[in-house]
Amino acid sequence: MTMRTRALVNVVRMAALAVGLGFATFAAAQEGEEGGGAGGGKTEYVLAISWQPGFCETRPTRRECVDQTAERFDATHFSLHGLWPLRKSYCGVEAELKARDRKGDWLDLPKAAMADDTAAGLLVAMPGVKSGLDRHQWLRSGTCQASNADDYFTLQLRLLDELNRSAVRALFADQIGKEIDEKQIKQAFDHSFGAGAGDRVRMRCQSVNGRSIITGLTIGLSGDLSGKSGLSDLIQAAGPTEFKCGKGIADAAGQG
Repeated sequence: MTMRTRALVNVVRMAALAVGLGFATFAAAQEGEEGGGAGGGKTEYVLAISWQPGFCETRPTRRECVDQTAERFDATHFSLHGLWPLRKSYCGVEAELKARDRKGDWLDLPKAAMADDTAAGLLVAMPGVKSGLDRHQWLRSGTCQASNADDYFTLQLRLLDELNRSAVRALFADQIGKEIDEKQIKQAFDHSFGAGAGDRVRMRCQSVNGRSIITGLTIGLSGDLSGKSGLSDLIQAAGPTEFKCGKGIADAAGQG
């Protein structure tokens, strides 16, 4: 391996770690604040959603970002980052495999076993599959939530589909390239998922060349995920949280 190749591998590895740690830290902070209170229960899970054009603006060299186009699904729809049970991780995962996952070389991890149609849907809904994100999420969080990877990701695909058919996605798609604020996003959540739903949402932004770019949302959930509960019921059962990023740009696909 040449020095240049080794350096590139290290950059990709550190980027993977930054992605995982960034969202994990975001969720940990959300966990610390969500827990009962007026108008809600206690948050048990966090659904992490990416606005991929914004995410790729901050990490343009990642495998899932180098070939993003305005025509690709994730250029105008939300995409999956993960679904995490709070206060649990790596359930039943052996120490050696856990250590490999934490190194950030996710494509070196075992493939998550799932049906062909689930895998095909996930490749569209979770662009990070190209970097092994599905393998990482299954080991870290899925093992604490479902008996198999197919059930774990099928649930996420169903929840994402609900979100992408909502007023929230319509707002982002209509405002691509423009700034969206907390009030607009909370109103869209309330419209689609019931009064107060927006209070269970947190927005993640990152500064790029002086612009505040929206990279994703985390949504608090509670309830029986093994059943057929809709996104509205799961959100309403969760506790409120702080929105954090008050406004940001719903970036278009492509840099700049």
